[in-house]
Amino acid sequence: MYLADSRSTGTRGTEAAVVPDTRPGRRPAAVPATVLALGAVSLITDVSSEMVTAVLPLYVVAGLGLSPLGFGLLDGVNNGVGALVRLAGGHLADRGGRRHKVVAGLGYGLSALCKPLLLLAHTLPVLGAVLAVDRTGKGLRTAPRDAMISLATEPAHRGRAFGVHRAMDTTGALLGPLVAFAVLRATVDGYDAVFAVSGCVAVLGVLVLVLFVPGHITRAGAVQPAEGERPLLRDALALLRRPELRRLTLCAALLGLTTVSDSFLYLLLQREGDLPAHLFPLLPLGTAAFFLLLAVPLGALADRVSRRRLFLAGHGVLLLGYGLVLSPWHGVPAVVAVLVLHGTFYAATDGVLAAATAAAVPARHQGAGQALVGTGQALARFACSLAFGAAWSLWGGRTALAVTAAALAVSAVVAAFVLRSTATSDEVPA
Repeated sequence: MYLADSRSTGTRGTEAAVVPDTRPGRRPAAVPATVLALGAVSLITDVSSEMVTAVLPLYVVAGLGLSPLGFGLLDGVNNGVGALVRLAGGHLADRGGRRHKVVAGLGYGLSALCKPLLLLAHTLPVLGAVLAVDRTGKGLRTAPRDAMISLATEPAHRGRAFGVHRAMDTTGALLGPLVAFAVLRATVDGYDAVFAVSGCVAVLGVLVLVLFVPGHITRAGAVQPAEGERPLLRDALALLRRPELRRLTLCAALLGLTTVSDSFLYLLLQREGDLPAHLFPLLPLGTAAFFLLLAVPLGALADRVSRRRLFLAGHGVLLLGYGLVLSPWHGVPAVVAVLVLHGTFYAATDGVLAAATAAAVPARHQGAGQALVGTGQALARFACSLAFGAAWSLWGGRTALAVTAAALAVSAVVAAFVLRSTATSDEVPA
């Protein structure tokens, strides 16, 4: 297997001293131990994050009495603020090729500190500020984490590796709402208890990162920059001159502009299906369950076929989900069907997009490359949250979703045209 650990070589600026296991009968592992360790960190962290995410829409709309527009602002903060620091996080992680874990750890730590602060957030400005800091942490950690996965994995297996990571991450997303549901049912001050338990779980995730994720991660054949050759910020921004990365960023942003946030979709499902309020935290479980089941097989499929086509197909599945919400078919079976399609959408797009990005960026710019694509997508989803919240307040949820679905269909056609001539599997030289 490829050993991606903290052992370093005394030679800088040359190929890393990480070599494949060539013993007879042994094949390189598609999923290195580093990826599994990062998956464990994401699993634990997602339990913490999804506990809050599962109750936040109902807490804001029903508990604090905010309008859908007010919630749209908060949800936009969730997607937008992290994007503003994602580029900085990716760039800092790339400098010297040794700071990915440090920057990621800072991001995980910030998010862990914010969970207890939710106990004090009872107004929109305070809640928005806490969420902004929390999303800053997520923005800092996302690109370095994905860069570590890319650097530790053979190019031919990146789709599978990201699929395994996303499956472990989604296991946390599956467990988080269950824990939130149990806490709400077992306590009097349910929301405060959820926030307190979430903070404790987040601290555990930081400890696992510190103890089990190596500090220096490289892949065999990847050239690491010398100490005096650290990438500059302008080098990171210049990555957009690469046609493949520019097209990928453009399409991720375009499709993000027409992707309704999970929270809004769950609110619509709860209202359309007349589900009791105490069942609301369980809605993300359907999405998470099918994301978990399909992340690895679809990631492996992306390694064999076009990752970009699979990414586009995932948005087609999402469009079908929107159509079901708008259809006359209601009740629990309809809700389950929408959640199945929603989970399939994430399995076909989340890790697949990261794998496609990794193939379009040199090894020493993995953090910045992941940040550029992720920032474009996150800023677009921030704009979508604001626009969808305003449209819901003006026209109602169903009309807002119908307009968004039509825009998604147009965006998918445009994205398919933009990506039609892009290579699907060529690896950029390290």
